[in-house]
Amino acid sequence: MPDPADEEDVTLVCPSDLRGRVPVPDLLRTGGVHCAYQPVVELATGEVVGREALLRTPEGSGWGSPLEVLDAAQEEGLLGELEQASMSRALADAAEASRGAGHTLFLNIEPRTLSRHIGLVLETLARRDPHVRVVVEITERALAHDPAGILDAAALLRAAGCAIALDDVGAVPDSLAFLPLLAPEVIKLDLQLLRTLEDPATITVAGAVRARAEATGARVVAEGIETRDDLTRALVLGADLGQGWYLGRPHRVLPAGERHTGRLHRAPDPPDGDATPYDLVASRRAVRLAPKHLLLPLSRTLETAALAQRVPPLLLGTFQDERHFTGQSALRYGHLAERLPFVGALGTGSPASVPGGVRWARVEPDEPLAREWAVVVLGAHESVALVGREVGPPPTAPAGSREDRSRQFEFAVTHDHALVAQSAHALLRRFGADGRD
Repeated sequence: MPDPADEEDVTLVCPSDLRGRVPVPDLLRTGGVHCAYQPVVELATGEVVGREALLRTPEGSGWGSPLEVLDAAQEEGLLGELEQASMSRALADAAEASRGAGHTLFLNIEPRTLSRHIGLVLETLARRDPHVRVVVEITERALAHDPAGILDAAALLRAAGCAIALDDVGAVPDSLAFLPLLAPEVIKLDLQLLRTLEDPATITVAGAVRARAEATGARVVAEGIETRDDLTRALVLGADLGQGWYLGRPHRVLPAGERHTGRLHRAPDPPDGDATPYDLVASRRAVRLAPKHLLLPLSRTLETAALAQRVPPLLLGTFQDERHFTGQSALRYGHLAERLPFVGALGTGSPASVPGGVRWARVEPDEPLAREWAVVVLGAHESVALVGREVGPPPTAPAGSREDRSRQFEFAVTHDHALVAQSAHALLRRFGADGRD
């Protein structure tokens, strides 16, 4: 959250070159990394339900923003160490301030750290005071970049007793489709939404978030509340919690003995790591038998319908083998990728051509998933999945041939949002980082 440095922040002495910046190794060596703490407030009562730790560097150290020092640490291979120093300071401050009372601390952790240094994060969190509850904030853009890394990290963090907050929701409205996947206990609205309440796109975002909160019990935080009018706007957006200077500025020192009692719902357990979409859906829905040529129109109708949804969904397709990802398939999926926030395809081998914007995940030939055909469309509102498993020996006929089109599949279709989300989760865990930082 890009809050300005608090004017009451305490200056820490650290060697500094006025013409430049204190190097990251020196910041770590001297203990100059610290935090300011901004309250998260219950809008209905004004009660403080937690505080967010905001990374700070000493005055005079030359760093203009937390993002600058994080990027520099990444370039120097010290990102994990910098985040560990920040987390350790925040956890120590919270333990001292809690004095045995329940204390909730919101921690921003870079997606790069969660993907590459999750062991360091868990090691640091394991040393926290038992009275300190931690909510880890993850940006929504991180899920599209590295689905497998972020979903796995979220599962490990929850196993360690942490809750998850999805940050900057609505900054990219297309990413709302990822909400059901991470199943955050807290949803933090991007601060720009308060300034664009008259925009239909903002109302669409708010509606999707409100629906998610009503269905799961997730708390909704409006960031950037600076005036009484902003507070009213936050209520219109559907927020029940808020942050901003109108509610409280960041402070270097946490109030001693402050007790945080705000409730957080429990997120559902992720699907079994080995479960496939067919396993998940067929265990809950009626299974029928049909040849491939009769399922093709249904499959393509689901793909086309994804483009008409109010909030663009993500789309995942399993093709069994690369030879079934034909030139026509590539054209179709490339078109979908131009309009949807995430389009992924899975199968054995590696297709000769994968369109830009389409992610391919390789499946081993001996895996159950290699015998499955699925189309999974997961949106903020509407969701649907067609899942099938081939009956009989592995296919050998050329794609598109009469024999190929006659292949038999046991199949099921579901519009159950939770089942579709589980199916998408099972597939997305196979997609690693896309190579962009």
